[in-house]
Amino acid sequence: MSERNIIAIVDQRSATAPANALPRIPDTLPAPTGLLSDALGRPLRDLRISVTDRCNFRCSYCMPKEIFDKHHQFLPQSALLSFEEILRLARLFVAQGVQKIRLTGGEPLLRKHLERLIEMLAALRTQDGAPLDLTLTTNGSVLARKAAALKAAGLQRVTVSLDAMDDAVFRRMNDVDFPVADVLAGIDAAVAAGLGPIKVNMVVKRGTNAQEIVPMARHFRDHHGGQVVLRFIEYMDVGATNGWRMDDVMPSAEVRRLIDAVFPLAPLDASQVGETAERWRYRDGRGEVGFISSVTQAFCGDCNRARLSTEGQLYLCLFAEQGHDLRSLLRQPHPSGRTYTDAEITGAIGAIWQDRGDRYSQLRASQPPSTGPSGRRIEMSYIGG
Repeated sequence: MSERNIIAIVDQRSATAPANALPRIPDTLPAPTGLLSDALGRPLRDLRISVTDRCNFRCSYCMPKEIFDKHHQFLPQSALLSFEEILRLARLFVAQGVQKIRLTGGEPLLRKHLERLIEMLAALRTQDGAPLDLTLTTNGSVLARKAAALKAAGLQRVTVSLDAMDDAVFRRMNDVDFPVADVLAGIDAAVAAGLGPIKVNMVVKRGTNAQEIVPMARHFRDHHGGQVVLRFIEYMDVGATNGWRMDDVMPSAEVRRLIDAVFPLAPLDASQVGETAERWRYRDGRGEVGFISSVTQAFCGDCNRARLSTEGQLYLCLFAEQGHDLRSLLRQPHPSGRTYTDAEITGAIGAIWQDRGDRYSQLRASQPPSTGPSGRRIEMSYIGG
């Protein structure tokens, strides 16, 4: 398949509940206990917040240039949640059990004054009084000059997306001629700032960058003394603009065999419930790698993640077709003319999560291989990974 063979289907940013349908607020509003569970018994522990729909890369699997060109209309500033609105919602999610917040995009470091938001979120505490696990995912393009300030603001860790060590391959994949050396410099700066252990995510697409698997493993096992964990992600059928085909997916098991043949591996236990990556260590003790197998090995069974879009839509799955409009509860008046209270919004969040039954990847795995996505799914560039 050509890298240019991509067709836009629909703008997913408004794939929400029916017009004017506010989230349901329960008749009774019990105080949150942090023990909220969904319809399948999964707790709410991880909130991913997209702070911008803009990115300075045009990776074909996420934000292809043919769709996101100079004519593409990004969200106006007025549509984005303000930092104060993000903080309010984050605080209410924490009351319902969230322990980890990841800032995403687009490219989150393009959001002006992001350090101020990080300072605000870093002051939150879980139900047990512990600081949040506050992290950020970035393409690394401006990380070199921002790493120290991010750490000073209270950010704990970063995850960097990097799909190749070879400069020509990387420039071709980001499609804006951005050099790999600048991303590597950003990773170095993040290590120096103490934003570790740093995770580096490589999306593997057969026929595009599979030849970079071993060079990536070699580089990161030889640098930073185990402070960088490389993770390989199966090319996923998120959204509808990336021309996804099952033939382009390189299963994690195949990736692992390639690495193991050069650098022998041994399995590790998961570090926490709901972890997306299967962990392996190098047998010679030089760090670890991870494998995220959302296509061939679904991990929906213990998924504890919710996603908040930059305009305040709550999504319960990366493959969701519909969001829940929390922004309206922040900005629109109650029918009585007053504003919605924290208790009402917390109750609405609880009701949404309790009704959650999403397990897209498990259902897909039980069906014949697909040649492409169907339905009105949100785009990766809109909701983050």
